[in-house]
Amino acid sequence: MAAMEENFPRGGVQKKPTEGKTPSLKLERDNLFDVHREEQSHKRKRSQRDQGNQKKFKTDKTATAKDNVLNVEPLTVQAICEGMLLLGCIKEVSDYELVVSLPNGLSGFVPVTQISDAYSKMLSEEVAQGELLEDLNSLSDLYSPGMLVRCIVTSVEKSADGRRSIKLSINPKMVNKGLNTSALAQGMLLSGFVASVEDHGYLIDIGVSGAHAFLPRQKAQNYVKAVKKGPDLKIGQNLNCVIVEVKNMGRVVRLSIDRSEVAASLATERQNWTLSNLLPGLVVKARVQKVAPCGLKMTFLSSFTGIVDFMHMDPEKSMNYSPDQVMKACIISVHPTSKVVHLTLRQAFLHPGGSPNQLSRDRMGAVVEESTVKAFYKQFGAIFELDDGTLAFARLKHLSKTRKSFKPGAFKPGCKHKCRIIDYSLMDQMCIVSLKYQIIEARFLQYQDIHTGDVVQGKVFALKPVGMQVKVAEGIKGLIPSMHLADVILKQPEKKYSIGDEVKCRVLECNPAGKKLILTLKKSLVQSNLPVLSSYEDAKPGLITHGFVVCAREFGCIVKFYNDVKGLVPKHELSSETASCPDKVFHEGQVVKVTVLKCEPQQERLLLSFRLSGKPGSEGKSESTPKNKQEVKYQVGEMVDVKVLKKKDNGLEVSVLEGEGNVVAWIPTTHLSDFVVTCKLLWHCLQEGDVLPRVMCLSDNGERIILSRKAAVISAVQDEQVVRSFSEIEPGMLLTGYVRNVMPFGVFVEFPFGVTGLAPKVSMSDKFVTDTKEHFVVGQTVIAKVMSIDEEKQRMILNLKVSECSSGNAAAESFALLNQYFKEMNEIRNLLRKREELSMAGGLCDELVPGKELQLVVQDVKEDGSALFSGSCVTGLTVTATRYHLGEKKMVPGEKAKALILHVDALTSKVYVSLREELLKQRAKQRLAENSQHSAVVQHVAEQFALVSLETGHLAAIPIASHFNDTFRFDSEKLKVGQTISATLKVRKANDHGVLLAVQGPAKKNVFVRVRNESETAAEEIIAVVKHSLSLGDVVTGTVKSVKATHVTVAIDDKLTGSIHASRILDEVPIGSFPTYTLKAGQKVTARVIGGRDVNTHRYLPITHPHFKQSIPELSIRPSEMAGKVTAMLNLKEDNTLKKLGLYNVGETVTCFVKKYNTLKNWLEVEVTPDIRARVPHLLLSLNTKVLKHPEKNFKNGQALSATVTGTDVTETNLCLSLTGIQSLEQGTITVGIVTKVTPHIGLTIMLPGGKTGKVSIFHLDDTYKENPLGDFKVGKIVRCYILSNENSKIQLSLRRSRLNPKNNSKVEDTEITCIKDIKKGQLVRGYVKSIAPSGVFFALSTSVLGRILFQNVSPYFVQNHSLYEKYLPEGKLLTAKVLGVNGKHVELSLLPEDTGMPNVLPESLGLPQYGAEEEKTETDGKEKTEELKVTAKQRRGNSDSEQEAKPKKRKICPADENDSGIEVYYREEDDDEEEEEAAKKKSKIRKPSEAPRLQVSMGFSWDEDINAMDVPVLNQKEQSSESEEEEDPQSKLKKQTKKEKELEKQKKEKELCKLEAALMDPNRQPQSADDFDRLVLSSPNSSILWLQYMAFHLQATEIEKARAVAERALKTICFREEQEKLNVWVALLNLENMYGTEETLMKVFERAVQYNEPLKVFQHLCDIYASSEKNKKAEELYHTMLKRFRQEKSVWLKYASFLLKQGQTEATHRLLERALKALPTKEHVDVISRFAQLEFRFGDSEHAKALFESTLSSYPKRTDIWSIYMDIMIKHGSQKEIRDIFERVIHLSLAPKKMKFFFKRYLDYEKKFGTTESVLAVKRAALEYVETKSSLADT
Repeated sequence: MAAMEENFPRGGVQKKPTEGKTPSLKLERDNLFDVHREEQSHKRKRSQRDQGNQKKFKTDKTATAKDNVLNVEPLTVQAICEGMLLLGCIKEVSDYELVVSLPNGLSGFVPVTQISDAYSKMLSEEVAQGELLEDLNSLSDLYSPGMLVRCIVTSVEKSADGRRSIKLSINPKMVNKGLNTSALAQGMLLSGFVASVEDHGYLIDIGVSGAHAFLPRQKAQNYVKAVKKGPDLKIGQNLNCVIVEVKNMGRVVRLSIDRSEVAASLATERQNWTLSNLLPGLVVKARVQKVAPCGLKMTFLSSFTGIVDFMHMDPEKSMNYSPDQVMKACIISVHPTSKVVHLTLRQAFLHPGGSPNQLSRDRMGAVVEESTVKAFYKQFGAIFELDDGTLAFARLKHLSKTRKSFKPGAFKPGCKHKCRIIDYSLMDQMCIVSLKYQIIEARFLQYQDIHTGDVVQGKVFALKPVGMQVKVAEGIKGLIPSMHLADVILKQPEKKYSIGDEVKCRVLECNPAGKKLILTLKKSLVQSNLPVLSSYEDAKPGLITHGFVVCAREFGCIVKFYNDVKGLVPKHELSSETASCPDKVFHEGQVVKVTVLKCEPQQERLLLSFRLSGKPGSEGKSESTPKNKQEVKYQVGEMVDVKVLKKKDNGLEVSVLEGEGNVVAWIPTTHLSDFVVTCKLLWHCLQEGDVLPRVMCLSDNGERIILSRKAAVISAVQDEQVVRSFSEIEPGMLLTGYVRNVMPFGVFVEFPFGVTGLAPKVSMSDKFVTDTKEHFVVGQTVIAKVMSIDEEKQRMILNLKVSECSSGNAAAESFALLNQYFKEMNEIRNLLRKREELSMAGGLCDELVPGKELQLVVQDVKEDGSALFSGSCVTGLTVTATRYHLGEKKMVPGEKAKALILHVDALTSKVYVSLREELLKQRAKQRLAENSQHSAVVQHVAEQFALVSLETGHLAAIPIASHFNDTFRFDSEKLKVGQTISATLKVRKANDHGVLLAVQGPAKKNVFVRVRNESETAAEEIIAVVKHSLSLGDVVTGTVKSVKATHVTVAIDDKLTGSIHASRILDEVPIGSFPTYTLKAGQKVTARVIGGRDVNTHRYLPITHPHFKQSIPELSIRPSEMAGKVTAMLNLKEDNTLKKLGLYNVGETVTCFVKKYNTLKNWLEVEVTPDIRARVPHLLLSLNTKVLKHPEKNFKNGQALSATVTGTDVTETNLCLSLTGIQSLEQGTITVGIVTKVTPHIGLTIMLPGGKTGKVSIFHLDDTYKENPLGDFKVGKIVRCYILSNENSKIQLSLRRSRLNPKNNSKVEDTEITCIKDIKKGQLVRGYVKSIAPSGVFFALSTSVLGRILFQNVSPYFVQNHSLYEKYLPEGKLLTAKVLGVNGKHVELSLLPEDTGMPNVLPESLGLPQYGAEEEKTETDGKEKTEELKVTAKQRRGNSDSEQEAKPKKRKICPADENDSGIEVYYREEDDDEEEEEAAKKKSKIRKPSEAPRLQVSMGFSWDEDINAMDVPVLNQKEQSSESEEEEDPQSKLKKQTKKEKELEKQKKEKELCKLEAALMDPNRQPQSADDFDRLVLSSPNSSILWLQYMAFHLQATEIEKARAVAERALKTICFREEQEKLNVWVALLNLENMYGTEETLMKVFERAVQYNEPLKVFQHLCDIYASSEKNKKAEELYHTMLKRFRQEKSVWLKYASFLLKQGQTEATHRLLERALKALPTKEHVDVISRFAQLEFRFGDSEHAKALFESTLSSYPKRTDIWSIYMDIMIKHGSQKEIRDIFERVIHLSLAPKKMKFFFKRYLDYEKKFGTTESVLAVKRAALEYVETKSSLADT
């Protein structure tokens, strides 16, 4: 049975309490089985024949009585065959199959592919796509143990050991294959599967071909709630469905899974079940036919026979079963060929949708010492009663060890036996027990019995590549992975083990749910007596246990334990000596003994050590250290002083100088300083006992305190520039940290508080990274920028590029680094001074400083030209001078020389000296000014700084790195000794090191620029300066050496290299091309010299320049320049950039070449010519926002672009260009901008191209106002904007789509209101609450228009406390309001639900009093039915006389309109009755057509004048005349109310109750949701009103597409015979398209409507729609078409006439009448003229109308109908004199007496109403006269 969850809730459904019932149950069961015993003995006596007559059940009615003897026996595996239908109960759910419990203790399995077709399709999709599908649920999500399912046997397979396994399917296609569409009947209970989830319900697969089954959401709601598995049913879910309705011969079926309906379902004869389609799980009324020894034989469904075996009789029934007894039974199996039906009488199965009870976990496997035999069936087994009173069944083979040892005598009722519960049969509600000794004594029965760490015996049954499979017990198999076959890895395990071997192994992992058992054969683990570590919670620090290595890398080893617990042994914990290569020392699979250092169970992090003994050192010390260590816990960031205890290779062991000073900590060498070189030096200089002050605690993990001396890290922690946890990190942060590890793919950076991140290779440097190790070293201080974070994986991606991480002030940053470096060097110097060692150290400290002169002796001259010296003052040191520093001198060993110290390297004990004359020459040193610029020559380059000599003779140090992250330089960028640079002096006095401090100045002439972001050109590859004899215009040939984005380097000869700029390759450069890439490396080129560039500055030099001969030749291969026209641009005097830039005019178009996109400055750097650079600001790159979001992706380096010159930049060294032309920010233009500020409730500030800013108000953000209009905008967002105005340098912008894409014709939900004239009375408008004042709520309709809502118009409730308004109407709340009036500059609005059709702004739950409760009561009592507004869809429009009067009259628009039903466009029908006319006239002002088209829904969509949406009772509260109300004293009113308060209260409650009951009873009550509507349209599919309400419901939520879809559904659903209903929907759809669609969509719908309906009606409706929406031109065009097409139709002419008159076109109407009379047949003329005249009276010229009537009546005086109409109209519109004249004329006509009587009567009535007594008497006299004359004529 396809048991749905609803019916069979998962697993733990509450069971019926059994404790209380136990004693009685026991008694009942005794009785039951006693009966069976008696039956058995009784039958034996009576007849021996029954036992032998066990024959198959025959369905043949004609069979003999002998054949009819039925085999009442339980099912056995042998009896199961393919195609058999069974009821099963899910026992276990795994990923790929369901294990199902079957009747009589059997079980089978359902593979995942046999669930349902829809589920299998999704599975195959997932496999094909290779990725997980969101809506594919696993079997465990869909099924749970205890669910009942209908199954069919697909195969019974026999395994090698003779066991049979039953393969099942629950696919409804197979289970219900006996059913076809004609067999489906109401009330049938079927199994179905969710095939797809739709908007209004579910499509269910019931497996019947040709039948479409639908389950509405309402019918599934209570089931879904009960199951609590999410808000929806899932695809593949199994459901028990009851058929509620069958349509179209079974092709459409509506289902229900309501729990109560399913539980009550019963299979009856009316459902026409046959043996071929009978299904398991059906509950039937059955009659006992015969009581047999093993059970009962029963009949059901009038003619079918079934059997109940002994396991399925109800043990709760104490009575005996007797023939003809009737009871409920459930079908549990149907045999496909013999058609034997098995039934069950057990209570759990008699209510479909129930769930059988399950056995508690602890009972499974329990041994029952004494179980009593209740009954014994010699061919099947025995029933026992267990110690808790429940029943159990033991199969025959489980009653004894072997067949031979079985003694039937031991199983007489009452005998007691010891047994063990081995299973529980859910389908029999019984335990399955075994009496076999080996099972009772067995250690393991099921996977649950096995625990991690157990040592077990197993038998090898298979050897596979992954490992060895072992059988541990019956039904329990385990795997020994190949790594675990021995302590070492076995290459050929088959040589050691063979199938059948008994092995002793240990359980590594056991997962009973997945039936997964992993074992190990490693002796060290099997025999280990150490504790088993099977969970992270057990890992307490100090625990020693065995584990096995799974991975050994350079960072350490990962060790695994039981249950997949694993931990890390860091490198330093591998052994007492540091292991350099752990992967060589340890191998995978090695068993190791470890100790736990630290464990974090939540994070599943475990830190281990192979060092099992305590810390090294004396015992006493190691004891005292931990004790104090635990007492003192250091916080990260705490500053301490420490003393060096011991120096180790990778750091210092120190003791903290606090308290007793015995807390030991560790400073890694890399943490001694921010500078790698200083770290090494400090470690070298420190000795045991030295004190290091102010060291910061970096981490204290309870085991070891790690300290740091990095100044940058310390200051970051102290300035709170750190993150303490992952949650604090935000992209864009700059954090100070240190390199933790350098990998080939990137750098791991750690920050204080243990947060780490990765800088991938691409984000490591601004330069190209070939080898990551060349850029960073472990421990180096870095500043990182957070790029992105992954919350789930707790990972972050960093950027280490200097361009991203620096402040932009390179000089200040590099000077700070230099300062810090010398400060630290000073500390080292002081440290060495204190030692007072007179040897090397002393000399280093005091005497040897840069700038000091020494007398030295040449020791040796090396091959490279350098010399070694010695001298008395430099003993023990290596003194060296390079070839450059020896000057021109030739040195010979032994020669004396005077030298100047340049640098002392204390780490290598080297002194670098110089013998150059210019350095030794004594000069009067002049005073230097701070920040002064000097030309300097590099004399020595050290690791952190370079020593330069100034022209004044001073020595200065300049920093090499501009930033912590600036670590790598190409050879061409490195400073060279002898090179001239510019330096800016920062410190005037020489420091202890004898040098001044300076930084590299900006690149002037003769200056080498180290970081050439602006001009990284060909000179990169030029190492030496080469003199050349080239001059301007020379033609040279060379080979292309390398191709860069904007230039190509060319080797002219061996030494000389030239450069060709991208602009010098082609004469005409195609935009978007890459000119430099047209040349290839190695290509030969002929070029012309057009200029030269200085080697150091890369500036262009004029030919006349003295250095021209030493420049890099600038070449050109442009055909025009090769022909001889050499550009004079590079030939200007001096290097005057400003003049060159002056050659470009603003607005000029130039071709430029992309250099790169500068992400820091947000501009595109381009080159125009070799010497002209330019920038394109971000906003001038494009008008496409997508391009602006990722400019770096859209502009490729080297690409040629066409740009417009806009000027020069601030420094006047670069041109400013624009790729979008010169932006004029004039009104009406569209531009792009960046959001710079978001002001709540006000709008946005946007930066525009050219640096201007503009404002966008919240009313201009979109065409549709939103609840949170600014939610989509963040600072930095790029938007397109429309300039509304640009006055007084204030720019107003709009982001509305209608402004940006006017051609799009997209729907403008909230039109722009620019001034008060845009607002019309009665209009519905939306806006935002501005403020709440004592006078009312101020409501912003636009930036300039503010409306006011009086408090009585805010809500129908009376509110005393105005703070309530502030709560429910906060500033910025979006609301819909109705315009009540516009007076001058004031707009009065209303928010009342009856005006807007929106819900009340104040909730009903506040219980506030209503305005005017008194009148409401008075009114309700006297309310007439006629006052209710009856809403009906007119079935047809007749051509009756009164048709034209039935014209729409729209409701009045005024604040106190109690008739306002909340429906926006209502039409009322006029009556001939004068009184109603008068009342209506007084009461309502006719609404102007212009006020129509805003949709509103209480059900607010007036689809057409013919169709109103729903019944709305209207309370005319103020129908007492206004005068009486005014007269009434307010006090008396109040008094009245207090008197009747109780009565009122009572009546109010009564009224509310009545309303509630009526609403509940009313099938047409107002639906609240799409589901409600779906239910309604299902129940009344032909009701157009319901469909229209449904459409209006969607329109209320502005879901136009959904409304369209509903209309289309309606057209398909409504029966074709219901023409009017269909027409109503067509009209609604036309209306919808007219309001919300385009002209094109409207025409498409119209053409379709004309095809499907009477064309005339459709044309007429469309005309009405055009007219009501003021599309007069369209209406006229359509009327002209109609006049041609339907010229014989009178109604068309009349309709057009009324339209023209309403437009005021009386002349056109007159012409139309003439045309009508020509076109229409003569018999229609009179009628048409009179109708035209009526229309003239109502809308046109009454005089002309009278003339028409008069002329008609003069031609046809006897047409009483026309006289009658004329009278009626005159009574309404004419004077009394005119009316009396007409009456007088009529009564003197010679007409039939009957007609005359009618006119006299009318005349008399008129005079009675409007005349005097005299005039009444005069009429009576005239009547008498007429009678007399008639009678006298008769007499004659």
